[in-house]
Amino acid sequence: MATAISANKAELLAIANSVASEKMIDKGIVIEAIEEAIQRAARARYGAENDIRAKLDAQTGDLRLWRVVEVVEQVEDYFKQVDLASGQKLQKDAKIGDFIVDPLPAVDLGRIDAQSAKQVIFQKVREADRERQYEEFKDRAGEIITGVVKSVEFGHIVVNLGRAEGVIRRDQQIPRELMRVGDRVRALILSVRRENRGPQIFLSRAHPDFMKKLFAQEVPEIYDGIIEIKAAARDPGSRAKIGVISYDGSIDPVGACVGMKGSRVQAVVQEMQGEKIDIIPWSEDTATFVVNALQPATVQRVVIDEDDSRIEVVVPDDQLSLAIGRRGQNVRLASQLTGSQIDIMTEADASEKRQREFVERSTMFQEELDVDETLAQLLVAEGFGELEEVAYVPLDELASIEGFDEELAQELQSRAAEGLERREEASRVERRELGVEDALADIPHLTEAMLVVLGKAGIKTLDDLADLATDELIAKKRTDNRRGPARSERAEDKGGVLGEYGLSEEQGNEIIMAARAHWFDDEESSEPAEAAAQAGPAAEPQTGEAADADPAQ
Repeated sequence: MATAISANKAELLAIANSVASEKMIDKGIVIEAIEEAIQRAARARYGAENDIRAKLDAQTGDLRLWRVVEVVEQVEDYFKQVDLASGQKLQKDAKIGDFIVDPLPAVDLGRIDAQSAKQVIFQKVREADRERQYEEFKDRAGEIITGVVKSVEFGHIVVNLGRAEGVIRRDQQIPRELMRVGDRVRALILSVRRENRGPQIFLSRAHPDFMKKLFAQEVPEIYDGIIEIKAAARDPGSRAKIGVISYDGSIDPVGACVGMKGSRVQAVVQEMQGEKIDIIPWSEDTATFVVNALQPATVQRVVIDEDDSRIEVVVPDDQLSLAIGRRGQNVRLASQLTGSQIDIMTEADASEKRQREFVERSTMFQEELDVDETLAQLLVAEGFGELEEVAYVPLDELASIEGFDEELAQELQSRAAEGLERREEASRVERRELGVEDALADIPHLTEAMLVVLGKAGIKTLDDLADLATDELIAKKRTDNRRGPARSERAEDKGGVLGEYGLSEEQGNEIIMAARAHWFDDEESSEPAEAAAQAGPAAEPQTGEAADADPAQ
């Protein structure tokens, strides 16, 4: 490169063409890099204070070098300004205010200048190459790409993708998979990001979408859209589940994915290092899909709680360990597949839970409604579980229960309303004892019971509540409470402060915005006060005789 800058014009063009072709970037970018390198070298030779320009003709290779100066009446900067007389020596018709060109002889670069020019060209070419890589890969996230392992650094695998490099981070690798330099590897383009050190292409072999794309390559019906993978879940290197559906009644989606003698699924299994794959039919009916997802275990009953996005599954005693799977793997993958928390229990556990809930609800109705045990149990047997349900259910629905009449139904609703009021009053007293401001009670969707929970969490003022994000307030609590070996690995997400109340995101936003409303009121009220203060005494209204005097006098 040291001889490149001082080379003749044919060599300069040859160098520009060679670099542009090798790096697959625009030749104009290389020309600009050479021009900037020559400009820097010339400034070092003639003085950095000079405004020196260089131009390399991309067609002929001719190189021109000049200095730009301004014609002024009185020179202050002798490097960039000239007086009128000196300016007219350079250009006869020059006048004050003109910028004129002062041609310079070509510089013969020394070793240090050439090295500096070389660094400039390399930097420009590197930046252009990075931009080219980003533009090429930015829209390819979600594709499978093949590359060659270049190196393994700190557990992360660097992959040569031809005109770029990608990285498979440790958490995106298949566990216990051994990669050596020179091995060919297929991976999913997870994301492409612009970073200071250049575009970073992140790859993955552990993501569920990698398995989906592999099936699309092996199963023509998936590629053609006849079969769709509706859901996928993986425990990389161990086991996976996919839910498939066919839009052609004559094609079995499971059989098509398995292939003749398992040829199609085996090709995917081999690529994923022997990862076992359960292929199950997808169903719009959640209960049916859960039953399929827990295969090979047999399911007796499914109870779905849509509000909390939880599913309770009852299995025979001898199927419990099979449903849970080794280290909770089977139920964990089924939960990921369905998007809901799945709780596994035996029939004995389910029966015990039902009896416990029956007794708790019956006792609650006895105490709150002041009724005998038989009547309380009858309400529970009819599906009533909360005091609010009795208070607000249509009267005719309550009166239609066998043994009830309209008069009894009205009395029960009246007592339920009184019970709710007692609870509200008790919560109000507790809330005030906790020091929660009365202003919070005026915020929509918040009950006194909720305010007690907020108070116990240290949220006692409008500002305390306003500082919360919506998720911090309403996010539902997630607890992995599956039985079996995985129980010791229980993972719990505390959720939002009011997560147990099932508030919607819209309600949460309304609560937060209502709590922040006083911030804007304070700003508006402060503006008139500031205006009055700036106006001073002259702005104060007149009183007494002065106020009544005729301005003309």
